[in-house]
Amino acid sequence: NVMPWLLPLALALFWLTTYRKAMAMPPLWNLRAATLHSGTLLAFVTPVAGGAAWMGSREARRHTTDLVTTTGQARSARLLATWAATTGWAMAGYLVCLAALYGVTAQQAAWGGPLWWPAAVAAASLPALSALGFAAGTLLPSRFTTPAVGIGAFFVLALSTQPITGSQSYWQISPIVTAPWDFGPNEGVATFYHYVPDLAIAQVIFLLGLTTATLAALALPAGSGGRWLRRAAACAAVAGLLAAGTAVALAGTGKMDAQGMITIPALHDAASDRPVSYTPVCSHGPVPVCLNPAYGSYLPAVAAALQPMLNQVAGLPGAPARISQAAAFYRQGPGNSVGVGMACPSTGRTRVLRMLLPDQLGGPPMTTSQLASTVRSAAGPSIVASVIGDRPGASPAQQAVTTALLMAARVVPGHLPPSGASPAGGGARGVPPGAPGAGMQPLLGCTGTGPPLGLAPGSPSYRAAQRFAALPPSARHAWLAQHLAGLRAGRITLARLP
Repeated sequence: NVMPWLLPLALALFWLTTYRKAMAMPPLWNLRAATLHSGTLLAFVTPVAGGAAWMGSREARRHTTDLVTTTGQARSARLLATWAATTGWAMAGYLVCLAALYGVTAQQAAWGGPLWWPAAVAAASLPALSALGFAAGTLLPSRFTTPAVGIGAFFVLALSTQPITGSQSYWQISPIVTAPWDFGPNEGVATFYHYVPDLAIAQVIFLLGLTTATLAALALPAGSGGRWLRRAAACAAVAGLLAAGTAVALAGTGKMDAQGMITIPALHDAASDRPVSYTPVCSHGPVPVCLNPAYGSYLPAVAAALQPMLNQVAGLPGAPARISQAAAFYRQGPGNSVGVGMACPSTGRTRVLRMLLPDQLGGPPMTTSQLASTVRSAAGPSIVASVIGDRPGASPAQQAVTTALLMAARVVPGHLPPSGASPAGGGARGVPPGAPGAGMQPLLGCTGTGPPLGLAPGSPSYRAAQRFAALPPSARHAWLAQHLAGLRAGRITLARLP
């Protein structure tokens, strides 16, 4: 069998395109599982489909068709045995990749467990690719069939996502799809809520049906076996096509839910909608910063980044008692755009400031220091707003004090994306005004509604902010404790700022 000779190529491609990429990501099961799902499939598609096509054409290439016709085994049995051996070698190589990636992730991940449905889709894809390649080699036994099938299978699989528009598309049945297309692997998905396997179940049904129909079709020609065998093969082919068609129809009914995963009503389990229970990991200090345990490695950097801002408002009325990481919520925008934000309480006030980490919003991966810097610039204004007051319609004195506190904490305002857009600059993931995802609040706590208001250098408010920021921290804190109620009510003017 040629497949053992092709496995080193498949394993090398897996290491180069998938394993190294996964190891560069944070050790989160949802990221690693999605990378394994799509990356392994692209690494194995050409060796598996091409190798199966070579094995399918073996009898014709070696001119042994007449010789093997006289054997006691039916032609379909010989072909099935050869296909099974080829597929078995491919599955053995895939299991090596799965064990390597999931084994390392199990040692590195701070919380959670393996996601098996993405691995099952990749595993079900290999028999389907092998069956299609084997059928092509059997029906078109030429030395040119193998390279044509190997290269063609790669491009068909890679380009199968191009017709997808939005979260409702029949093309989502493509086994390379792991989530709403153009969204990519996202840390905020399948961490705070259970993984939704609806799309993966439909993909497995499609792949098993396709494999069954393809293999059964090889037993239909005359000479492949007896009459009853051919009738059974015809029934199996019809059943496989019906299963594959049903799976495609189910995929077309799927839509993205608020947790960023594809739900299919006929396959959906309501238990998947419940949030995952966990005990947060918190920093020690007057105002603890609490994160999901999956993000525990970020806690020291995030807490240190927020501490200067928390020191400015600690003990003041309205100051947050705790900073807590929240789950991201998702909405489908026009085309393939996805709005990412945070659901905030509609009424009432709370002393728990909820925020999103930048990595929950997608985009290029960040280093820990970059993430901490972005958190400081994004959550800092919300911490100030929880004390000074909401920014829309703020008085000049409120704007000056807000800017002064940001200056004192070395938070640079004006570098955040508008509300509803991804900080990574991904326009496909941002949401324009009026779109379904408009108004969602990335990165910010629930007390703020947008980036801090910028003050023009040299303006009266800016000079007052510089004057107030130059005060000793104790003097600023004492003045705010005494005049905060009047400042929030808008009764303090710029002239009364020290």
